[in-house]
Amino acid sequence: MALLTTLAITRLAVRLFKNSNAFIQNIDTQYSDEFAVEGAKIGDTLRIRLPNDYTVADGPALSAQDTNEQATSLVVNYQRHVDTTFSAAQLSLSMQDFSERVAAPMMNNLAGNVAKTVMGGVEGGVSNFVANFDGGGAIIQPTSQTVLNAGAMLSKRSAQTFDRSLVAHPNTMANAVGTMQGLFNPASDISRQYRKAQIYNALNHRWFEDQTVLVHTTGSFTNGTVNGADQSGLSLAVNAITGTLNKGDIITIAGVNSVNRVTKQDDGELQQFVVTANVLNGATTIPIYPAIVAPASSGPGAGAEVQYQTVQAAPANLAAIALVNTAGERYRKNISYVPQLVTMATCDLKMPTGNGDAARANSNGLALRVSRKFYNVQTDQFVDRVDCLFGFTFLRPEWGVVVAAPVDS
Repeated sequence: MALLTTLAITRLAVRLFKNSNAFIQNIDTQYSDEFAVEGAKIGDTLRIRLPNDYTVADGPALSAQDTNEQATSLVVNYQRHVDTTFSAAQLSLSMQDFSERVAAPMMNNLAGNVAKTVMGGVEGGVSNFVANFDGGGAIIQPTSQTVLNAGAMLSKRSAQTFDRSLVAHPNTMANAVGTMQGLFNPASDISRQYRKAQIYNALNHRWFEDQTVLVHTTGSFTNGTVNGADQSGLSLAVNAITGTLNKGDIITIAGVNSVNRVTKQDDGELQQFVVTANVLNGATTIPIYPAIVAPASSGPGAGAEVQYQTVQAAPANLAAIALVNTAGERYRKNISYVPQLVTMATCDLKMPTGNGDAARANSNGLALRVSRKFYNVQTDQFVDRVDCLFGFTFLRPEWGVVVAAPVDS
């Protein structure tokens, strides 16, 4: 029989945590040993480098360019834990009994809470949008073509063509199974779909359902124009807008097309920008992602490709701004993405001292601390707790696509 030691329980907890939530399984999880000796605390910051980008020169002449490294900060600002008490008799449980009766439910709830927290970052953390619309412009149930369009969007943003996932609300999954059930091969996948009532692997996505999928309400925005030509960066100066924009709304700017991130060629489609903070009626600045990075606008290099280019041209003065969907609309934000969309980092917590025992363990980019058998004299019971210290950032918001679905389906 496996010994019910604190270290063994900690290792078990890490495995259960990772495997109990599909969303956590399919994002980039990283363990930082930066604080392994002393232990980390809420507010500690990690520095994460972003991929470099370069332009390609033509002809034999040297055209040296600087390596313009970009980085972002990931703040470890969440500590979540599950606490329980045991009698002296319950401490004698076997490992199997402990796993089934105690550890698995604890880790399921802890992982679900962490997943809900990370999923909340989708608002402002995913910058692309696809939907199936009815004749009046309202969002209706996505089809196989909608999912294919999401995959095409990821490819045009230079996301990897493998290891793609689609996280869907249970209602969206149910409707997708019903409408797409005759489309998929091989037969084993069709059988699994029939037995489990879930799509598993189709349209270059591994599908899974999660109740943490967000419901978004679009702002009341009806009108807005750009104030000043040739703008760049993560904010857009505008003439006072009519209506509001909510964090997570997706907008376009007339005349501002997206480019392929590798070739820098015009995609022929309007670039989509996610609004990264709420914007009030009458506001004159809209915070956006991705940054507006256009070709050089003047001088000898006018029109030349630049590093980290996102659009084929900077906005013109008075260019019209538009929502990608109807103002005031509520919809589910199912997501098509690659794991590098969001990075979640966990760190070792400081080891407690006292009358009990504690252990730390990490596996597959996740770390937990388990504190066991701390005696509570007031209740004559032993207190156990499992802690997770983590932070996350949506590292590459362009590598995620909202696959919109109506709330009533």
